[in-house]
Formats: sequence, structure tokens, C-alpha cells
Amino acid sequence: MRTVNVSEITENIKEMCIEANHYLSKDMEAALKHSQETEASPLGRQILGQLSENLQIAADEMIPICQDTGMAVVFLEVGQDVHLEGGAVEEAVNEGVRKGYTEGYLRKSVVGDPIERVNTGDNTPAVIHYSIVPGDTVRITVAPKGFGSENMSRVFMLKPADGIEGVKDAILKAVSEAGPNACPPMVVGVGIGGTFEKCALMAKQALTRETGAHSTIPYVRELEEEMLEKINGLGIGPGGLGGTTTALAVHINTYPTHIAGLPVAVNICCHVNRHIVREL
Repeated sequence: MRTVNVSEITENIKEMCIEANHYLSKDMEAALKHSQETEASPLGRQILGQLSENLQIAADEMIPICQDTGMAVVFLEVGQDVHLEGGAVEEAVNEGVRKGYTEGYLRKSVVGDPIERVNTGDNTPAVIHYSIVPGDTVRITVAPKGFGSENMSRVFMLKPADGIEGVKDAILKAVSEAGPNACPPMVVGVGIGGTFEKCALMAKQALTRETGAHSTIPYVRELEEEMLEKINGLGIGPGGLGGTTTALAVHINTYPTHIAGLPVAVNICCHVNRHIVREL
């Protein structure tokens, strides 16, 4: 049994919130660079160049890469051989977010009630997902999610008879309707199977996968490649101004489901797709 004080979780999440909002992850940096080399539209290449310049300025001058610094989404994978001490885990996570957004001078975008809409003033609470896994480590993933892209996400409760073609149509429908609102080029996370809430969670988790890393399931990998090609064929392009780079990657997660259902969720993220991982 390994003991971890929750203060370590707080400190790391504070740093991760600041880092994710100021620096593009290496996988996204590589994906954007590749898109500049392959984009067919001159205007599209110009937009991609401007996006890259903006990201470089943000890194050099320690300015947030987007004015929407997102709602903090935190995944905690806790090893079953870890004993957490020093306080409540949820409070430790939210304290990390609070410190990250206040000490990092990041925009506070969370309201305490969805109807009354009074800002909490520190970007808490976070949306926290827990899982118990083998081992004696704590793996933390922080993914600040802006709502320009979040608002474009969809859940489709398809019929089994709709099959894989129905899944493809649903993904394309979600991306087509998102258009420029999701700040393309985008990363498209997809969850297939499970239940209403499970497919949505899988789609969110898919966005945190290293950009361009494919599923190990052969048919899912083929589907990811096919959907990326079809999405880029929509012509939405960088900034929604036309081109051949509408998406940088399509990541799909699957899970067993009921004989009567075929749930599909599409969670879209903008061109920065903020995500950072640390292991304690």
C-alpha cells in the first residue's frame, strides 16, 4: 500500500491548469504543423499560419492560448493500492483548480447554478471523473473545455438497425452542424455503445487521447481514418473559411451495449484541444 497526500493532487492540478491554458501539447503542435503542410487552400494555410502564430505568442508571453480558458474536466485514475490521506479528494481537486485559475489569472467561466447563473469567481467546481485501476499510482488528466466547441456536441440514440452507416451519418451530421462554431480545425471525440451517459463520457475521454493515436480495434481504426477523410471532405476548413483541414483527428471509443440500443456521442474540441497528463 502506497500513501499519497491529497495536497500533491492539489499542487499538480494547479500547475496543470496553468500549463494547459498557456502551452499547446506536443501532439497538437505536431498535428497543426502537419495540417499546414497538407492544407490545399491558400486561405486555409493562411488561417493555420495565424493560429500557429497566436499559439507561439501565447507561449512566449505567457498569455492564455484562448480567452475561453474552459471548464476544468479532471479524470482521476487511482490505483487500488493507493491510500489517499490529508483530506477529501474532491476538495483537493477543486482547490487545485481554484489555485490554478486565480494564481494563473485565467478567466473564471463557471456559474454556481445553471439557471441563476452567478459566477463562482474561481472556476470551480470542476467536472471530476473517478476510476479505480490496478497499481499504486494516481494518474491525473486535466482537460479545460471551452464551450464554443462543447455546445456543438451531440448524443444520438440510434436503433441497432442503423448500424455502422447510421453511426457515420451521426458523426458527419454533428460536425456539419457545428461548422465554424467549434473553431476548426477540430478534434472529434466519439463514443459508441454503453448507455446515454456512458457514450458521452467515452467521447470526452477520446479527446484526451494523444492526437492521431488510433484505436487498437481494427474496424474502429478504419472508422477513425474514414471519418477523418469524410469530415475533411466537408470543406468547412480552418476557421470555417473553407479548405481541406476541418479536423486534425477523429478518436473513437467503444463499449458493449444493450440489444435494443446503439448510443453514439460526438464531443467536439477546437484546434487547441487542451489536455495534460501527470502520474503521481
